[in-house]
Amino acid sequence: MRYMKNVMLAILLMIPLWIFSQLKPLDAMLTNYQYPFEVHFISLKSQNNDLKMAYMDVKPKIPNGKTIMLLHGKNFNGAYWEQTAKDLSEKGFRVIIPDQIGFGKSSKPQNYQFSFAQLAVNTKAILDELNVSNTIVLGHSMGGMLATRFTLMYPEMVEKLILENPIGLEDYKALTKYQTIDEAYKSELKNTYESYKNYQLKFYYDNQWKPEYDKWLNLLAGWTLSKDYPKVAWNAALTSDIIFNQPVVYEFKNIKTPTLLIIGTRDRTAIGKDRAPKEIQPLMGQYQELGKKTQREIVGSKLVELENVGHLPHIEVYPKFFEALYNFIK
Repeated sequence: MRYMKNVMLAILLMIPLWIFSQLKPLDAMLTNYQYPFEVHFISLKSQNNDLKMAYMDVKPKIPNGKTIMLLHGKNFNGAYWEQTAKDLSEKGFRVIIPDQIGFGKSSKPQNYQFSFAQLAVNTKAILDELNVSNTIVLGHSMGGMLATRFTLMYPEMVEKLILENPIGLEDYKALTKYQTIDEAYKSELKNTYESYKNYQLKFYYDNQWKPEYDKWLNLLAGWTLSKDYPKVAWNAALTSDIIFNQPVVYEFKNIKTPTLLIIGTRDRTAIGKDRAPKEIQPLMGQYQELGKKTQREIVGSKLVELENVGHLPHIEVYPKFFEALYNFIK
């Protein structure tokens, strides 16, 4: 019995080292990481920068005449839409998946005034390049804030809007203390595999980890092992700042586009929660209430609540997520 206990203890002690050994350094543009579909690039001359913006364009075998654009969250890139894009393509949808500037395989500029409006302009440039004038837009997490801004700026282009556990359903700067970009940068530089995993465990997955989550965690953690990580961390700090300082919550009432909210009610994601007063922290990121509140703000919108689901329904409970999505857009 003691022997078996010692063996189990040895195995448990080896797991972190084994995981670490599987991690490979990833450069700023994820050059050696293969996305699930062919990657294309457009060239952008933006703010005196020559930039490359990556995107995937997944075309169906039997088109139904509709296009859907999938917008990623802050801790992710377009690759995590793999299953969603495959199934939508099989249903006849053309699926366009950008990597925003500062993310994924797109450029990581040193000097760039990030804003959701600028990201929306960049995103429209891809659609213009592809001669797409009408699309369904799905945004997850930070991508929900961008999808909201895009829809408000270009309502004539957006047929339907889907927000999957978007952040920005509350005004973080009204609830917590400001963190300067320099402070955010120092914090980003400290990130490791363990810190990323602990954050995702707490806020995304209710302390229940599954092996399939490692795929997306390793993309973030691989960056921390690269000499390029300061560049990635700087862009992460810049984009954290726009989430904090450019709320969309006050403009939901202006959305006229048919809208669906897909909300995992266990989600407790809230930017800057650790900097908020102790009595405020438990009140932030209450998605079981924020989803209902947002539905009331967006006239005519629909709400699908997924009980006991966290920040990533399309990863954690994919069949339920896709059913809600497809029923709205078919």
